[in-house]
Amino acid sequence: MFYREAGQFKTSYAADQAIFPIAQDRWFVWGVLALAAIAVPMVASEYLYRAILIPFLILSLAAIGLNILVGYCGQISLGSGAFMAVGAYAAYNFAIRVPELNLLVVFLLSGGVAALVGVLFGIPSLRIKGFYLAVATLAAQFFIDWLFIRVKWFTNYTSSGSVNAPKIEMLGFAFDTPTKLYLLTLAIVALGALVAKNLTRARIGRSWMAIRDMDIAAEIIGIRPLVAKLSAFAVSSFFCGVAGALWAFIHLGSWEPAAFDINRSFTLLFMVIIGGLGSILGCFLGAAFILIVPLALNQLPALMGMPISTALAAHLEAMIFGALIVFFLIVEPHGLARLWSIAKEKLRIWPFPH
Repeated sequence: MFYREAGQFKTSYAADQAIFPIAQDRWFVWGVLALAAIAVPMVASEYLYRAILIPFLILSLAAIGLNILVGYCGQISLGSGAFMAVGAYAAYNFAIRVPELNLLVVFLLSGGVAALVGVLFGIPSLRIKGFYLAVATLAAQFFIDWLFIRVKWFTNYTSSGSVNAPKIEMLGFAFDTPTKLYLLTLAIVALGALVAKNLTRARIGRSWMAIRDMDIAAEIIGIRPLVAKLSAFAVSSFFCGVAGALWAFIHLGSWEPAAFDINRSFTLLFMVIIGGLGSILGCFLGAAFILIVPLALNQLPALMGMPISTALAAHLEAMIFGALIVFFLIVEPHGLARLWSIAKEKLRIWPFPH
């Protein structure tokens, strides 16, 4: 079979510890990136960009941030939507109050502000864990929602509470078409995924996983829970903040605090659980499942020649989608990424039995 490791010899420690030590994995990743960057812009429509591709990429980045906290460090969070809102409003205020800033710098600064807020609300994780920590992060969600609704400075004193993102320009180049916005988002998300993957393989990532698996034993061997947990909150909130800025500037264009409510936090948590805890690939698979399956279910009755009312379609979509989530969690509780891993293991020894 084409997926074989035979004959691939590692002659250095760096080669053995590479992100993709198997050549087929490297070819697959480069092929996917080439397809996304070259082939997709040739055939994609504006609807495909705005309804599927751009939201998929941005939500994948936010899911990566949440997975770092929940999947790698084991700290339950229900406030990821709030950290996205912090990133969105921080980027908006940086852009309108310091208009000479480069847009990439604005996104990085918005992520930094979200990281600071994440550390602040991550302090309770030093004393509480499990469902109690989830309630603490849920309190952060409600507090930040209230803050952006009541404090008018964040929305530049607009009467409606809705704000509009400025034009997206960098170094005199305007991103004024869906294709340009898609390529910009793709570049940022690909870089973010690479950084996240390297962080989880580095010393800090190993400390997160040690805290997740057994925090008392990790502390005994010299890992400081204070540093590990708060760094996980900071990195997770940074990714969520950048994703929130991209969601506001590139996808929405105009938004209000309700765009980052508790439903957004639950959606991201479902992506992480369905895609696979502790897996960067799982974030993309979970985002694709959560985003694409409801759209497909919504269009299915019309394709089958059974037109139904909009209300009935919405109810059926919610019921079938919920049943699919339960089914996948029963069949494979470790997520879609685990199914992909099992498939690769079978390809390695095919045609021999497992």
